[in-house]
Amino acid sequence: QVQLVESGGGLVQAGGSLRLSCAASGRRFSAYAMGWFRQAPGKERDIVTGIGWSGGSTYYADSVKGRFTISRDNAKNTVYLHMNSLKVEDTAVYYCAARYGGGLSLRSSDYGYWGQGTQVTVSS
Repeated sequence: QVQLVESGGGLVQAGGSLRLSCAASGRRFSAYAMGWFRQAPGKERDIVTGIGWSGGSTYYADSVKGRFTISRDNAKNTVYLHMNSLKVEDTAVYYCAARYGGGLSLRSSDYGYWGQGTQVTVSS
């Protein structure tokens, strides 16, 4: 089992940057594929980016390619989401998720562990 705690959200102007962190507690963090999802009001929860257990494989939604970067530090049990050139449409609650023993997945149903979410608000 793993517990996830996100941090780093906040209010930023369009064009600005934020870094989200997701700290995991529990055993064998390196055995988990990790994902960042987001959910805006009235919309479904969608994947933003994901990273395999070793960091060797990554996925980015088209809407964030070239602007967001996911990384992980298995020694610190932490995954990061670096967000640059933020847009108003990036406003959402961002959730960190973990998938044990499987590879990178784009489906939220494949992730068994979720953080509580952190609000990101981008103003124009």
